[in-house]
Amino acid sequence: MDNSNIYIIITAGGVGRRMGGNTAKQFLELEGKPVLLRTIEMFREWYPQANIILTLPQEYKEYWRNYCFENNLWFKHIIANGGITRFHSVKNALEYVPDGAVVAVHDGVRPFVPRKMLASLLDYNFAKEGVAGVIPVMPSIESMRRYTYGADGMPDGSQTVNRDEYMFVQTPQVFNSTILKECYKKAYSPTFTDDASVVESSGYKVATAPGSRFNIKLTTPEDMVMAKIFLSIMEQE
Repeated sequence: MDNSNIYIIITAGGVGRRMGGNTAKQFLELEGKPVLLRTIEMFREWYPQANIILTLPQEYKEYWRNYCFENNLWFKHIIANGGITRFHSVKNALEYVPDGAVVAVHDGVRPFVPRKMLASLLDYNFAKEGVAGVIPVMPSIESMRRYTYGADGMPDGSQTVNRDEYMFVQTPQVFNSTILKECYKKAYSPTFTDDASVVESSGYKVATAPGSRFNIKLTTPEDMVMAKIFLSIMEQE
């Protein structure tokens, strides 16, 4: 299957303060390999001809190049500048994406996207459904509350909300590249929490598709413990 018209933007521009330590979370080792490398290998295994674009902080570019050289990693990929926000990182990466392609934007610290889920997203028929893209979501299984605020603007309590009205958003978020590039030409807004929010701000519709509990984002030390469990399960299959 020719997947050379697929562009995978892997955002790895963060420093991972919630993880603790001195190493950015995307470079923490998970059973002998950096999390970022495991994420890249996932895409390369299933979509070997897809075009990989990494966004990296300036201070980690040389680190990554040296790692690839020392470990004989010669696969083709582009390194784009990580920006001050995710929005700016993706905007930089889109300079390397042509119009008329399928572009997926993915968190570099999500190395466990199930193959069936990934295929359903990358093969989504945008034209048939009349949308600009598709994003994976998960329903909430926990009770949810929201903060209430006092006159001083500080939280003064909380109240229950209907969890059926909310969902958790994952990546990869997949779009028609022509539309995504157009939407990213606008100025940054704090309301842009992900790619879907950028696209919807321009009046386009975005579809949702089932996500996966395995598709965790490795953000805290506890997540790394879960990742080792997931990895052992996958290796036994």
